[in-house]
Amino acid sequence: MAVFPTVPFMPVGRTAGSLLGAMLMVLFRVISPEDAYAAIDLPIIGLLFGTMVVSIFLERADMFKYLGNLLSWKSRGSKDLLFRVCIVSAFASALFTNDTCCVVLTEFILKVARQNNLPPQPFLLALATSSNIGSAATPIGNPQNLVIAVESGISFGQFLLGVFPAMIVGVLTNAAILLLYFWKYLSVEKDQEGGQPEGPEVVADDEVTSHRFTPARMSHVSSLNPDDVDCISEPIIRSNSVSTSVNENLRSRSINSEADIQLAIKSLRASSMSHEMVEVSTVPDRRDEGASSRKFTRTASQQRSVIIEDLPPSPEANGEKEKEAQVEEKRWKILVWKTAVYLITLGMLIALLMGLNMSWTAITAALVLLALDFTDAQACLEKVSYSLLIFFCGMFITVDGFNKTGIPNTLWELVEPYSRIDSAKGVALLAVVILILSNVASNVPTVLLLGTRVAASAAAISHGSERKAWLILAWVSTVAGNLTLLGSAANLIVCEQARRAQFFGYNLTFWSHLRFGVPSTIIVTAIGLLIVISY
Repeated sequence: MAVFPTVPFMPVGRTAGSLLGAMLMVLFRVISPEDAYAAIDLPIIGLLFGTMVVSIFLERADMFKYLGNLLSWKSRGSKDLLFRVCIVSAFASALFTNDTCCVVLTEFILKVARQNNLPPQPFLLALATSSNIGSAATPIGNPQNLVIAVESGISFGQFLLGVFPAMIVGVLTNAAILLLYFWKYLSVEKDQEGGQPEGPEVVADDEVTSHRFTPARMSHVSSLNPDDVDCISEPIIRSNSVSTSVNENLRSRSINSEADIQLAIKSLRASSMSHEMVEVSTVPDRRDEGASSRKFTRTASQQRSVIIEDLPPSPEANGEKEKEAQVEEKRWKILVWKTAVYLITLGMLIALLMGLNMSWTAITAALVLLALDFTDAQACLEKVSYSLLIFFCGMFITVDGFNKTGIPNTLWELVEPYSRIDSAKGVALLAVVILILSNVASNVPTVLLLGTRVAASAAAISHGSERKAWLILAWVSTVAGNLTLLGSAANLIVCEQARRAQFFGYNLTFWSHLRFGVPSTIIVTAIGLLIVISY
């Protein structure tokens, strides 16, 4: 009971609970210290550690950011967004573990829901339940599958072929149940959801910039030749003609006062000044043929030239160019590093599909990523969930000691004759036992307790039945996490992350999860079992 994190009289958490159980087994001499160390399954610990490190590098390479952007890219409404959450979280969990996906995507989904004035509950349930269902498809999807893959010896490819079809149908079924259950809430328009009140129209920054006034730039002539005199004198002639026309108009008027005369004179002066033209041209210096070019500025009113020396480029301009070059170089380095992370991860998946040792494949991929990072690995290794690794160590010792008491064998002998997988009733009873035990004692202890017993019972039927029994255990123990909020660590992660979100917090209660979790778990488990059995 100490392993279960919600027991009121023992709220120590699962890691401390597993260590406490291991200590009690050794303290009461149920198991010797040597047998306790031997009970720790190092291949599972190594596989779990390797997948954690790879997931950390994928997060640093913005893989989950791209997945989050995929959720809202060209979304066609609330129902489309809910369906995307189910699909993306399921496939991501199959490759990167369900706990990691829930940690990364919860706050992003909350943000998208709040920004679109949508109720967060259906999207949080979609994330938690779809992550659990999707993680059942691969051995690296969740911790209990790691145990099953190592204990059974089933290869990555065989595991994928046996459970992946059930996962696809299960995710689609779960999405359909979500849409039917929350159809009314998702059909409410934004205005009815209490959207923001209408206010003055806000103009985007780019639209404001497009209407800003920018001063015109002066045009430059490449050379100064005699023809330029005509270009300069033409505006002056126009100015004189304008002045003449104005004078004629003034003469035709009857000037009644001296103030009118003064006003007319001022307007003539302003008109002549406004028609002055300034021309800037660049010509080579005649005194020094090799010298840099100089600029002449000529005004039409004064008919004079002023020589202005060209200034050398400022140090600030050179500094800006160097900064731009450094930024561009850094951008390319990041792009190359991200590509390397994705290729190494892809290589790890290919190696797993080829049937190589899963534990050493994951460890090798993790070490290659650490080596290619060219930085101190401490920052990356600090993100590894060592509490989960310690939990597994304590759990191995506790379960091994509990098995030596003979209690599990006695209980299994009572159930085993009625839970053989060669009949529909036997499969149904076995599924119910796994379902209940996974929610009472958690799914990892359930797999450790029932794994070898279920496999031995099925091996008496046929060799193919043994592998089928392991796959049934993997499917039911994983989907069983959707029954209650406490049935899976992924559910608790979503609940806690949503509650602690800084600006988009939401409290996913036990009963709100239970009302949806019970029918969804029963239906998805039953449909998936039919597919797994037929494999």
